[in-house]
Amino acid sequence: MRLWKGLIKKPWPYLVGGIILAVLNIILFSVSGKPWRITTGFLYWGMGIIEKLGFDNTNWYYFSVYGNQLNEGETFFNNQYTILGLSVIAGALIAALLASEFKWKIIKNRRQLFFGLVGGLIMGYGSRLSFGCNIGSYFSAIPSFSLHGWVYGIFMFLGAWVGCKLLFKFLL
Repeated sequence: MRLWKGLIKKPWPYLVGGIILAVLNIILFSVSGKPWRITTGFLYWGMGIIEKLGFDNTNWYYFSVYGNQLNEGETFFNNQYTILGLSVIAGALIAALLASEFKWKIIKNRRQLFFGLVGGLIMGYGSRLSFGCNIGSYFSAIPSFSLHGWVYGIFMFLGAWVGCKLLFKFLL
């Protein structure tokens, strides 16, 4: 029981978490033949909703240049990224529940809501410009010896530093 509480209730060292994520990334790549991506699944969900509303995305610049990268027989909702995205969400929920860390939070003021929405939009737009979030553009790129992963990493850390400064100045 004490081991269980130590594994679930206490934070793991960063090195252990990094090693586990690296091993999972290798397993995913070897099984699917594709690197780990998260925001691609969110892009597909958004496009699936837009498609259900009757819009045609085949002439959109993004898809005309890069294609939708779906395999034969897959749809925006029925693909490996949907399974992966739902698994990450479910896993995070289970981990938060087991650690008794799950809480509903009430938005305190309109400024907090505004910054949250604007930050989310900027992050979503940026994830498409960089062909992924920190998982696809950084975590999966560096082990693939891709230069863009290192460039992304430098600017990700600079952006986090600037974001922290703004957070403390305007919200806290």
